[in-house]
Amino acid sequence: MNKRGKFIVLEGLDGSGKDTQLKLLYERLVADGVDAVLTAEPTDFECGRMLRRALSGELDASPAELAALFLTDRVKHNCAPDVGIRALLEKGQTVICGRYYYSSFAYQGIDTDINWVMDMNLNCPDIIKPDLCIFLDLSPENCRERIEKGRDKTEIYEKVETLRRVRSRFYDVFKLLDGKENVKIVDAFGTVDQVFTRVYDAAKSIF
Repeated sequence: MNKRGKFIVLEGLDGSGKDTQLKLLYERLVADGVDAVLTAEPTDFECGRMLRRALSGELDASPAELAALFLTDRVKHNCAPDVGIRALLEKGQTVICGRYYYSSFAYQGIDTDINWVMDMNLNCPDIIKPDLCIFLDLSPENCRERIEKGRDKTEIYEKVETLRRVRSRFYDVFKLLDGKENVKIVDAFGTVDQVFTRVYDAAKSIF
């Protein structure tokens, strides 16, 4: 029987450099000989595609509807045969995921009942708890600056004031989860290489 793989989640505000660090961590772990798989939420399943439309503003959805859609997408992400998080971990592969339920708590938790969002995720038997969550912490102002440089169109949560509220909510969530989840907060200010050194040091702690 294969030893269960590790499950690592990278979180952060939009513009924090999460996607770049996710790719770098994957490449470094593979170079280290780790059998790793890269994934992200929203997924490419049907619910994930619907979520992308909602996040872009193309599809109207209330915060509660978004939270429920993310939950549905997350259950599919965990349980899909062969390619789901559970199946990959059971094959001994390490799963590195961009965003997970922490984002639901922070983003949907600013406009709907955070306790409800947390309860339905944390108490769902089909949703696996990560071995490690790395949170890339960067000021909302720096995040917004990076977003504006990187693309023409923004998503519904990418205004500076909204990013401030989300960052504050992430910290509320981490306090609520203290002692229950393995969360490491990493300073995301600096060069890509400087930030990656911090990310990699955090990831090494679970191997």
